[in-house]
Amino acid sequence: MKRGVLFSLLLLLASSVTSLAQNSPVDETDMAIKGIPRKGQRVSMQLDSKRVEDSWKKQLDEQFGSKVKADKGIYTMDGVVIDAVSKTPVRVISKVDAVPTGTTIWWSIDLGNAYLSKDATPVQWKSAEGYLKDFSRKLYREDMAVQVASAEKSLMQAQDQHMAVIAKGDAVKRDIDKNKQKKMEIQQALAQNAAELQQFNNQIDMNLKEQEAARADIVNMRVALEAVKERLNKIE
Repeated sequence: MKRGVLFSLLLLLASSVTSLAQNSPVDETDMAIKGIPRKGQRVSMQLDSKRVEDSWKKQLDEQFGSKVKADKGIYTMDGVVIDAVSKTPVRVISKVDAVPTGTTIWWSIDLGNAYLSKDATPVQWKSAEGYLKDFSRKLYREDMAVQVASAEKSLMQAQDQHMAVIAKGDAVKRDIDKNKQKKMEIQQALAQNAAELQQFNNQIDMNLKEQEAARADIVNMRVALEAVKERLNKIE
């Protein structure tokens, strides 16, 4: 992936995450918990349900410790203080659900003198809404961090691959240079070989002429020898 494309992708991702986090809707809805209908708040997130539930449980455990009771996906907390909602202890029942669009977190808060309600407890409602939205924004930031890390890893892999391709190209260029040098050496050797061949051919031609001259000398010497013998034979 090219750096420019990755940068554009990250900008788009940041824009999308910001938009999702800002638009995580919190609505008032009733839910039956163990057969008892309760009024509460629900926030929706376009994130994996298991990851959301694990993060929600972790946050509750870190904030309220042993007071968090989990039973088949339902979290109950008695006598806990949520500073953002109430300075006095409250009772909380919460549930995380997977939905087609992502995940929802629902909770019902018993303030002691009233249940959390948009009409009956508007101040506490607004504070609780902010708590859920802050949690939603935190998860979106974490999700973006994971995607950024993945994008950075992809970038590093792409850069390594790019360097490997460049190194391969450089190796091919070196092989081409070696091939050219070898071709030049072969051409020089062929030229030298042709010159040697011509020299050998010239030597053969000269040798043939020398053989012919030697044969002629032999013939002349035989003729001369016969002439001498003939004169000797005529002496009485």
